[in-house]
Amino acid sequence: MHFVGNKTRLESHCKRIIVKLLVISHTAHYITPEGKIAGWGPTIAELDSLTDTFESITHIACLHKGIESPPSAVEYKSSSVKFVPINPFGGKGILKKLLILTQVFRNLKIVRKELKEADIFFFRAPTSIGIYMIPYLTLFSKKNGWYKYAGNWVQKNAPLSYRIQKWLLLNQSRWVTINGKWENQPINCLSFENPCLNENNRKEGLEHLHRKKFEQPFKLCFVGELSKEKGIYRILDSLKQYSNPAIFSSLEIVGEGKEKIQITRNKDLLTIPVNIHGALSREKLFDVYKQSDFIILPSDSEGFPKVIAEAANFGCIPIVSDVSAIGQYINDTNGFLWDSNKESFIDFFAKIDFKDTGTLKSKSLAAYDTVSAFTYSNYVAKLKKYIISKK
Repeated sequence: MHFVGNKTRLESHCKRIIVKLLVISHTAHYITPEGKIAGWGPTIAELDSLTDTFESITHIACLHKGIESPPSAVEYKSSSVKFVPINPFGGKGILKKLLILTQVFRNLKIVRKELKEADIFFFRAPTSIGIYMIPYLTLFSKKNGWYKYAGNWVQKNAPLSYRIQKWLLLNQSRWVTINGKWENQPINCLSFENPCLNENNRKEGLEHLHRKKFEQPFKLCFVGELSKEKGIYRILDSLKQYSNPAIFSSLEIVGEGKEKIQITRNKDLLTIPVNIHGALSREKLFDVYKQSDFIILPSDSEGFPKVIAEAANFGCIPIVSDVSAIGQYINDTNGFLWDSNKESFIDFFAKIDFKDTGTLKSKSLAAYDTVSAFTYSNYVAKLKKYIISKK
């Protein structure tokens, strides 16, 4: 089966003046104590960056009622963004997966209604509703639109849901933005960086970068989900076995996850302080980057985590795994890249030369230059060039 649509139709839609954008995602939203709507910070910041490009933006996403808004959730800055709630979906276990099906017709009805008012749509994948939402948008909407696949595009043994969504995205004509550039990349797949920095962030980051001396003791940070897959235990095990732990002042852990309780119990086994911050606001997270010398993320699978670009912007040298698109940006000149097929993370970490201050400073400067591609202005420019061009 091949989905309907062709490049001629897509290009004809791109020639129109685009004014109203419909975004469909699984982004978690909450009601603040003041009665305002707040959503997961990185996504909200990305949509706010588009408000100068579109007359209005409608965001269909999940509303978690009765749950306290976490520090990582923020309100929309622009009044031109309208939030349309749908019930939360997904989760582990057969029951939760089956409950997704009970929301199909309600969600499609909401999307159908909002599509009538939109000029262009934007669907964020992979997510469980993508199983039915991607076919619906592909087969039953003539509107211009694009999809973002935020995960690891070349992930081996990906969950079945992800594999199905990737197949659906490959077999159609609309644009799909992905992390990284790949051999034999389909013509409808565009390589896009995950935007996470504005021009003020870049200026502020450069100021803090110049202040960093990279002298012992070093402060380390981890930012992400507290799970085995994200590599948090690899970090703890490496620090336990490191020959000279005194060169590190502390490990700052930012994030929530199923392993948080266990990590809290075990942190005293290390000879350096381990501070578990939980979820933080963007401002407080940036403070962690400013105070840290290295960000460590030895995860099993990623697209390209925004936290790597954010941390590098403030002078943190990446110590990261060579998965998906990460190795296309991070290398020996701007960080430390771990190949899990060659050695354990414990052995890799033990070999890092933390004494060469000059090399470390050069790496941090190179990393700062690398992440210039992850600005919102670059993101908007690429959208205009490839997807919403008026030519």
